Amino acid sequence: MIQRTLARRARELSRGFPAVTITGPRQSGKTTLARMAFPKLPYASLEAPDVREFATEDPRGFLAGYPHGAILDEVQRAPELASYLQGIVDEPGFEGSWILTGSQDFALLASLSQSLAGRTAVLHLLPPSLEELRRFGDPPEELFDLLFTGAYPRIQQEGIEPRAFYEAYVATYLERDVRQVLDVGDLGSFQTFVRLCAGRTGALVNFSSLGGDAGVSQPTSRSWLSALEVGFLVFRLRPYLPNLRKRLIKTPKLYFYDSGLLCFLLGIRDPEQLRHHPMRGAVFESWIVSEVMKAHYHRGVSPSVFFFQDRRGLEVDLVVERGGHEITAAEIKSGATLAGDFLTSLDSFREALAEARGPTVDAALLYGGEQAATRRGVRIVPWAHLDRWVRTLV
Repeated sequence: MIQRTLARRARELSRGFPAVTITGPRQSGKTTLARMAFPKLPYASLEAPDVREFATEDPRGFLAGYPHGAILDEVQRAPELASYLQGIVDEPGFEGSWILTGSQDFALLASLSQSLAGRTAVLHLLPPSLEELRRFGDPPEELFDLLFTGAYPRIQQEGIEPRAFYEAYVATYLERDVRQVLDVGDLGSFQTFVRLCAGRTGALVNFSSLGGDAGVSQPTSRSWLSALEVGFLVFRLRPYLPNLRKRLIKTPKLYFYDSGLLCFLLGIRDPEQLRHHPMRGAVFESWIVSEVMKAHYHRGVSPSVFFFQDRRGLEVDLVVERGGHEITAAEIKSGATLAGDFLTSLDSFREALAEARGPTVDAALLYGGEQAATRRGVRIVPWAHLDRWVRTLV
Protein backbone atom coordinates (compact mmCIF):
# COMPACT_ATOMS: atom_id res chain seq x y z
CA MET A 1 0.00 0.00 0.00
CA ILE A 2 1.35 3.42 -0.95
CA GLN A 3 1.76 5.66 2.10
CA ARG A 4 0.25 9.00 1.11
CA THR A 5 1.61 12.32 2.33
CA LEU A 6 -1.90 13.78 2.59
CA ALA A 7 -2.95 11.30 5.28
CA ARG A 8 -1.14 13.23 8.00
CA ARG A 9 -2.76 16.52 7.04
CA ALA A 10 -6.20 14.88 6.85
CA ARG A 11 -5.84 13.57 10.41
CA GLU A 12 -4.67 16.96 11.65
CA LEU A 13 -7.63 18.77 10.10
CA SER A 14 -10.13 16.22 11.42
CA ARG A 15 -9.25 17.36 14.93
CA GLY A 16 -10.41 20.89 14.14
CA PHE A 17 -13.21 20.31 11.60
CA PRO A 18 -16.23 18.02 11.98
CA ALA A 19 -15.83 17.05 8.31
CA VAL A 20 -12.91 16.62 5.94
CA THR A 21 -13.53 16.46 2.19
CA ILE A 22 -11.00 14.71 -0.06
CA THR A 23 -11.35 15.30 -3.79
CA GLY A 24 -9.26 14.16 -6.74
CA PRO A 25 -9.37 12.12 -9.94
CA ARG A 26 -10.83 8.64 -10.02
CA GLN A 27 -8.37 5.91 -9.10
CA SER A 28 -6.01 8.35 -7.35
CA GLY A 29 -6.34 6.50 -4.03
CA LYS A 30 -8.89 8.59 -2.12
CA THR A 31 -10.75 5.59 -0.67
CA THR A 32 -7.54 3.85 0.37
CA LEU A 33 -6.22 7.01 2.01
CA ALA A 34 -9.44 7.64 3.91
CA ARG A 35 -9.68 4.09 5.24
CA MET A 36 -5.99 4.01 6.13
CA ALA A 37 -6.02 7.39 7.88
CA PHE A 38 -9.29 6.74 9.74
CA PRO A 39 -9.41 2.98 10.34
CA LYS A 40 -11.95 3.20 13.18
CA LEU A 41 -14.62 4.99 11.14
CA PRO A 42 -17.31 2.92 9.38
CA TYR A 43 -17.31 3.07 5.59
CA ALA A 44 -20.09 3.49 3.03
CA SER A 45 -19.72 3.84 -0.73
CA LEU A 46 -22.41 5.84 -2.51
CA GLU A 47 -21.37 4.18 -5.78
CA ALA A 48 -23.33 1.11 -4.63
CA PRO A 49 -26.92 1.46 -5.94
CA ASP A 50 -28.58 0.17 -2.76
CA VAL A 51 -26.53 2.43 -0.49
CA ARG A 52 -27.16 5.41 -2.74
CA GLU A 53 -30.89 4.69 -2.83
CA PHE A 54 -31.05 4.55 0.97
CA ALA A 55 -29.04 7.78 1.28
CA THR A 56 -31.16 9.71 -1.20
CA GLU A 57 -34.61 8.41 -0.19
CA ASP A 58 -34.08 8.51 3.58
CA PRO A 59 -31.05 10.72 4.29
CA ARG A 60 -31.90 11.18 7.96
CA GLY A 61 -32.23 7.45 8.50
CA PHE A 62 -29.05 6.76 6.54
CA LEU A 63 -26.95 9.23 8.53
CA ALA A 64 -28.50 8.12 11.84
CA GLY A 65 -26.73 4.80 11.34
CA TYR A 66 -23.42 6.59 11.91
CA PRO A 67 -23.78 8.51 15.20
CA HIS A 68 -20.05 9.23 15.43
CA GLY A 69 -19.40 9.88 11.76
CA ALA A 70 -18.21 7.75 8.87
CA ILE A 71 -16.30 7.69 5.61
CA LEU A 72 -18.74 8.49 2.80
CA ASP A 73 -17.15 7.57 -0.50
CA GLU A 74 -18.11 9.29 -3.80
CA VAL A 75 -20.43 11.62 -1.92
CA GLN A 76 -21.19 13.66 -5.03
CA ARG A 77 -23.50 10.79 -6.00
CA ALA A 78 -25.86 12.01 -3.25
CA PRO A 79 -25.15 15.75 -2.96
CA GLU A 80 -28.27 16.41 -0.87
CA LEU A 81 -26.60 14.64 2.06
CA ALA A 82 -24.54 17.78 2.72
CA SER A 83 -27.64 19.66 3.88
CA TYR A 84 -28.50 16.95 6.39
CA LEU A 85 -24.90 16.69 7.56
CA GLN A 86 -25.00 20.37 8.45
CA GLY A 87 -27.64 19.73 11.07
CA ILE A 88 -25.70 16.83 12.54
CA VAL A 89 -22.34 18.58 12.89
CA ASP A 90 -24.05 21.70 14.30
CA GLU A 91 -25.67 19.77 17.13
CA PRO A 92 -24.23 20.72 20.53
CA GLY A 93 -21.85 18.09 21.80
CA PHE A 94 -21.31 16.33 18.45
CA GLU A 95 -18.16 14.27 18.69
CA GLY A 96 -17.04 12.47 15.58
CA SER A 97 -15.65 12.87 12.11
CA TRP A 98 -17.16 12.76 8.67
CA ILE A 99 -14.71 12.00 5.88
CA LEU A 100 -16.19 12.76 2.47
CA THR A 101 -14.55 11.74 -0.80
CA GLY A 102 -15.51 12.68 -4.33
CA SER A 103 -14.16 12.61 -7.86
CA GLN A 104 -15.96 15.61 -9.33
CA ASP A 105 -14.66 18.72 -7.67
CA PHE A 106 -17.25 21.11 -9.13
CA ALA A 107 -20.35 19.10 -8.26
CA LEU A 108 -19.04 18.21 -4.83
CA LEU A 109 -17.85 21.67 -3.78
CA ALA A 110 -21.00 23.32 -5.12
CA SER A 111 -23.11 21.38 -2.62
CA LEU A 112 -20.60 21.70 0.21
CA SER A 113 -20.21 25.45 -0.24
CA GLN A 114 -23.93 25.88 0.41
CA SER A 115 -24.33 23.47 3.31
CA LEU A 116 -20.98 22.83 4.99
CA ALA A 117 -19.18 26.14 4.51
CA GLY A 118 -16.80 26.60 7.42
CA ARG A 119 -17.54 23.10 8.66
CA THR A 120 -15.38 21.03 6.31
CA ALA A 121 -11.75 21.22 5.32
CA VAL A 122 -11.12 20.49 1.63
CA LEU A 123 -8.07 18.52 0.47
CA HIS A 124 -6.99 17.36 -2.99
CA LEU A 125 -5.42 13.96 -3.65
CA LEU A 126 -3.68 13.49 -6.98
CA PRO A 127 -1.91 10.37 -8.29
CA PRO A 128 1.16 9.61 -6.16
CA SER A 129 4.21 11.83 -6.41
CA LEU A 130 7.71 10.51 -7.03
CA GLU A 131 8.36 10.85 -3.31
CA GLU A 132 5.35 8.67 -2.51
CA LEU A 133 6.21 6.07 -5.14
CA ARG A 134 9.65 5.68 -3.62
CA ARG A 135 8.09 5.05 -0.23
CA PHE A 136 6.02 2.25 -1.73
CA GLY A 137 8.81 0.47 -3.56
CA ASP A 138 11.08 0.95 -6.53
CA PRO A 139 9.63 3.10 -9.32
CA PRO A 140 11.25 2.76 -12.75
CA GLU A 141 14.89 3.79 -12.68
CA GLU A 142 14.87 5.08 -16.26
CA LEU A 143 13.32 8.48 -16.86
CA PHE A 144 11.25 7.53 -19.90
CA ASP A 145 10.01 4.34 -18.24
CA LEU A 146 8.82 6.48 -15.32
CA LEU A 147 7.09 9.05 -17.52
CA PHE A 148 5.42 6.43 -19.70
CA THR A 149 4.15 4.39 -16.74
CA GLY A 150 2.56 7.28 -14.88
CA ALA A 151 1.66 7.20 -11.20
CA TYR A 152 -1.85 5.82 -10.73
CA PRO A 153 -1.80 3.43 -7.76
CA ARG A 154 -3.30 0.39 -9.53
CA ILE A 155 -0.50 0.41 -12.10
CA GLN A 156 2.11 0.59 -9.36
CA GLN A 157 0.54 -1.88 -6.93
CA GLU A 158 -0.99 -4.45 -9.27
CA GLY A 159 1.48 -4.31 -12.14
CA ILE A 160 -1.20 -3.50 -14.72
CA GLU A 161 0.23 -2.74 -18.16
CA PRO A 162 -0.01 1.07 -18.50
CA ARG A 163 -1.61 1.14 -21.93
CA ALA A 164 -4.35 -1.28 -20.85
CA PHE A 165 -5.03 0.72 -17.69
CA TYR A 166 -5.29 4.09 -19.47
CA GLU A 167 -7.44 2.70 -22.24
CA ALA A 168 -9.93 1.45 -19.64
CA TYR A 169 -9.56 4.65 -17.62
CA VAL A 170 -10.47 6.89 -20.54
CA ALA A 171 -13.31 4.66 -21.72
CA THR A 172 -14.86 3.93 -18.33
CA TYR A 173 -14.18 6.90 -16.10
CA LEU A 174 -13.46 9.91 -18.26
CA GLU A 175 -16.38 9.44 -20.63
CA ARG A 176 -18.87 8.53 -17.89
CA ASP A 177 -17.87 11.32 -15.54
CA VAL A 178 -17.85 13.92 -18.26
CA ARG A 179 -21.36 12.93 -19.29
CA GLN A 180 -22.47 13.51 -15.70
CA VAL A 181 -21.07 17.05 -15.76
CA LEU A 182 -21.76 17.99 -19.40
CA ASP A 183 -24.31 17.16 -22.03
CA VAL A 184 -21.82 15.85 -24.60
CA GLY A 185 -23.82 14.92 -27.68
CA ASP A 186 -20.91 13.87 -29.88
CA LEU A 187 -18.57 11.70 -27.86
CA GLY A 188 -16.21 11.34 -30.83
CA SER A 189 -15.66 15.09 -30.95
CA PHE A 190 -14.98 15.12 -27.23
CA GLN A 191 -12.41 12.32 -27.55
CA THR A 192 -10.74 14.32 -30.31
CA PHE A 193 -10.77 17.38 -28.06
CA VAL A 194 -9.07 15.49 -25.21
CA ARG A 195 -6.29 14.31 -27.53
CA LEU A 196 -5.89 17.82 -28.91
CA CYS A 197 -5.39 19.02 -25.35
CA ALA A 198 -2.64 16.42 -24.95
CA GLY A 199 -0.94 17.76 -28.07
CA ARG A 200 -1.00 21.26 -26.60
CA THR A 201 0.59 20.35 -23.27
CA GLY A 202 2.91 23.12 -22.12
CA ALA A 203 1.43 25.59 -24.61
CA LEU A 204 -0.70 28.67 -24.08
CA VAL A 205 -4.42 27.87 -24.00
CA ASN A 206 -6.17 28.93 -27.21
CA PHE A 207 -9.87 28.11 -27.10
CA SER A 208 -10.51 29.20 -30.67
CA SER A 209 -7.84 26.85 -31.98
CA LEU A 210 -8.91 23.97 -29.75
CA GLY A 211 -12.56 24.37 -30.67
CA GLY A 212 -11.84 24.79 -34.36
CA ASP A 213 -9.65 21.70 -34.57
CA ALA A 214 -12.23 19.65 -32.62
CA GLY A 215 -15.09 20.96 -34.73
CA VAL A 216 -16.90 22.71 -31.87
CA SER A 217 -17.52 26.30 -30.84
CA GLN A 218 -15.23 28.33 -28.61
CA PRO A 219 -17.77 28.30 -25.72
CA THR A 220 -17.99 24.51 -26.02
CA SER A 221 -14.20 24.15 -25.92
CA ARG A 222 -14.15 26.27 -22.75
CA SER A 223 -16.82 24.10 -21.18
CA TRP A 224 -15.08 20.87 -22.14
CA LEU A 225 -11.72 22.01 -20.80
CA SER A 226 -13.39 23.00 -17.53
CA ALA A 227 -14.82 19.47 -17.34
CA LEU A 228 -11.32 18.01 -17.66
CA GLU A 229 -10.19 20.31 -14.86
CA VAL A 230 -13.18 19.27 -12.73
CA GLY A 231 -12.04 15.65 -13.14
CA PHE A 232 -8.48 16.58 -12.12
CA LEU A 233 -7.02 15.41 -15.41
CA VAL A 234 -5.61 18.77 -16.53
CA PHE A 235 -4.85 22.12 -14.98
CA ARG A 236 -4.12 25.59 -16.20
CA LEU A 237 -0.91 27.22 -14.98
CA ARG A 238 -1.33 30.96 -14.55
CA PRO A 239 1.28 33.49 -15.68
CA TYR A 240 3.42 35.25 -13.11
CA LEU A 241 2.76 38.98 -13.32
CA PRO A 242 5.40 40.91 -11.36
CA ASN A 243 5.52 44.67 -11.45
CA LEU A 244 7.74 44.93 -14.52
CA ARG A 245 7.44 47.54 -17.24
CA LYS A 246 6.96 44.98 -19.97
CA ARG A 247 4.11 43.59 -21.99
CA LEU A 248 3.50 40.29 -20.27
CA ILE A 249 1.65 37.24 -21.54
CA LYS A 250 -1.55 36.85 -19.51
CA THR A 251 -2.85 33.60 -21.02
CA PRO A 252 -2.47 30.39 -18.94
CA LYS A 253 -0.68 27.24 -20.05
CA LEU A 254 -2.17 23.76 -20.14
CA TYR A 255 -0.73 20.73 -18.34
CA PHE A 256 -1.76 17.17 -17.41
CA TYR A 257 -1.50 15.83 -13.87
CA ASP A 258 -0.30 12.38 -14.97
CA SER A 259 2.42 11.74 -17.53
CA GLY A 260 1.23 8.19 -18.24
CA LEU A 261 -2.24 9.36 -19.23
CA LEU A 262 -0.65 12.09 -21.34
CA CYS A 263 1.51 9.56 -23.17
CA PHE A 264 -1.51 7.37 -23.84
CA LEU A 265 -3.48 10.27 -25.30
CA LEU A 266 -0.50 11.20 -27.48
CA GLY A 267 -0.46 7.68 -28.92
CA ILE A 268 2.95 6.83 -27.43
CA ARG A 269 3.18 3.05 -27.18
CA ASP A 270 6.37 2.45 -25.22
CA PRO A 271 9.14 4.33 -23.37
CA GLU A 272 11.53 4.11 -26.31
CA GLN A 273 9.05 5.88 -28.57
CA LEU A 274 8.74 8.62 -25.94
CA ARG A 275 12.52 9.04 -25.91
CA HIS A 276 12.45 10.11 -29.55
CA HIS A 277 9.00 11.69 -29.67
CA PRO A 278 8.64 15.39 -30.63
CA MET A 279 6.51 15.89 -27.49
CA ARG A 280 9.19 14.45 -25.21
CA GLY A 281 10.08 17.85 -23.77
CA ALA A 282 6.43 18.75 -23.17
CA VAL A 283 5.77 15.44 -21.37
CA PHE A 284 8.83 15.96 -19.17
CA GLU A 285 7.82 19.56 -18.42
CA SER A 286 4.26 18.53 -17.58
CA TRP A 287 5.58 15.88 -15.19
CA ILE A 288 7.86 18.38 -13.42
CA VAL A 289 5.10 20.97 -13.01
CA SER A 290 2.62 18.35 -11.79
CA GLU A 291 5.13 17.13 -9.19
CA VAL A 292 5.34 20.67 -7.83
CA MET A 293 1.53 20.85 -7.68
CA LYS A 294 1.41 17.49 -5.87
CA ALA A 295 4.00 18.63 -3.31
CA HIS A 296 1.66 21.47 -2.34
CA TYR A 297 -1.72 19.74 -2.54
CA HIS A 298 -0.56 16.63 -0.68
CA ARG A 299 0.53 18.83 2.23
CA GLY A 300 -2.76 20.69 2.26
CA VAL A 301 -1.24 23.88 0.83
CA SER A 302 -2.74 25.92 -2.00
CA PRO A 303 -0.02 26.17 -4.67
CA SER A 304 1.25 29.57 -5.78
CA VAL A 305 2.81 28.18 -8.95
CA PHE A 306 3.17 30.09 -12.23
CA PHE A 307 5.18 30.52 -15.41
CA PHE A 308 6.67 33.73 -16.79
CA GLN A 309 6.61 34.94 -20.38
CA ASP A 310 6.75 38.36 -21.98
CA ARG A 311 6.19 39.49 -25.53
CA ARG A 312 9.90 40.09 -26.09
CA GLY A 313 10.65 36.38 -25.86
CA LEU A 314 11.82 36.03 -22.25
CA GLU A 315 10.30 32.89 -20.73
CA VAL A 316 10.78 30.93 -17.51
CA ASP A 317 9.01 27.58 -17.22
CA LEU A 318 8.20 27.62 -13.52
CA VAL A 319 7.86 30.30 -10.84
CA VAL A 320 6.93 29.37 -7.29
CA GLU A 321 6.09 32.01 -4.71
CA ARG A 322 7.43 31.10 -1.31
CA GLY A 323 5.96 33.91 0.75
CA GLY A 324 7.50 37.19 1.67
CA HIS A 325 10.04 38.54 -0.77
CA GLU A 326 11.36 35.33 -2.33
CA ILE A 327 10.48 33.15 -5.29
CA THR A 328 11.92 30.06 -6.93
CA ALA A 329 12.35 30.21 -10.70
CA ALA A 330 13.14 27.09 -12.69
CA GLU A 331 13.87 26.14 -16.27
CA ILE A 332 12.93 22.63 -17.41
CA LYS A 333 14.93 20.74 -20.04
CA SER A 334 14.45 17.08 -20.95
CA GLY A 335 17.94 16.74 -22.41
CA ALA A 336 20.51 14.67 -20.53
CA THR A 337 23.43 16.94 -21.46
CA LEU A 338 23.86 20.39 -19.95
CA ALA A 339 24.06 23.10 -22.59
CA GLY A 340 25.36 26.61 -22.02
CA ASP A 341 22.14 28.29 -23.12
CA PHE A 342 20.03 26.39 -20.58
CA LEU A 343 20.68 29.16 -18.05
CA THR A 344 20.16 32.17 -20.31
CA SER A 345 16.50 32.75 -19.48
CA LEU A 346 17.11 32.45 -15.75
CA ASP A 347 19.94 34.99 -15.94
CA SER A 348 17.74 37.47 -17.79
CA PHE A 349 14.80 36.90 -15.45
CA ARG A 350 16.90 37.52 -12.35
CA GLU A 351 18.37 40.67 -13.87
CA ALA A 352 14.92 41.99 -14.76
CA LEU A 353 13.56 41.45 -11.26
CA ALA A 354 16.67 42.95 -9.67
CA GLU A 355 16.31 46.10 -11.79
CA ALA A 356 12.66 46.37 -10.78
CA ARG A 357 13.52 45.69 -7.13
CA GLY A 358 11.37 42.62 -7.25
CA PRO A 359 11.58 39.44 -5.17
CA THR A 360 14.83 37.60 -4.54
CA VAL A 361 15.13 34.71 -6.98
CA ASP A 362 16.31 31.23 -6.06
CA ALA A 363 17.10 29.73 -9.48
CA ALA A 364 17.15 26.09 -10.54
CA LEU A 365 17.54 24.06 -13.72
CA LEU A 366 15.63 20.77 -13.77
CA TYR A 367 16.89 18.46 -16.49
CA GLY A 368 16.91 14.90 -17.77
CA GLY A 369 20.51 14.22 -16.86
CA GLU A 370 22.22 12.71 -13.82
CA GLN A 371 24.80 15.24 -12.64
CA ALA A 372 23.98 17.68 -9.84
CA ALA A 373 25.91 20.94 -9.75
CA THR A 374 25.73 24.68 -9.23
CA ARG A 375 26.52 27.06 -12.07
CA ARG A 376 26.28 30.85 -12.12
CA GLY A 377 24.28 30.72 -8.94
CA VAL A 378 21.78 28.24 -10.42
CA ARG A 379 21.15 24.90 -8.78
CA ILE A 380 21.30 22.08 -11.35
CA VAL A 381 18.78 19.38 -10.35
CA PRO A 382 18.83 15.98 -12.10
CA TRP A 383 15.40 14.43 -12.69
CA ALA A 384 16.06 11.67 -10.16
CA HIS A 385 16.51 14.29 -7.41
CA LEU A 386 13.20 15.99 -8.18
CA ASP A 387 11.43 14.67 -5.08
CA ARG A 388 14.10 16.22 -2.84
CA TRP A 389 13.91 19.55 -4.63
CA VAL A 390 10.11 19.93 -4.55
CA ARG A 391 10.11 19.43 -0.78
CA THR A 392 12.07 22.68 -0.45
CA LEU A 393 9.25 24.62 -2.13
CA VAL A 394 6.49 23.98 0.41
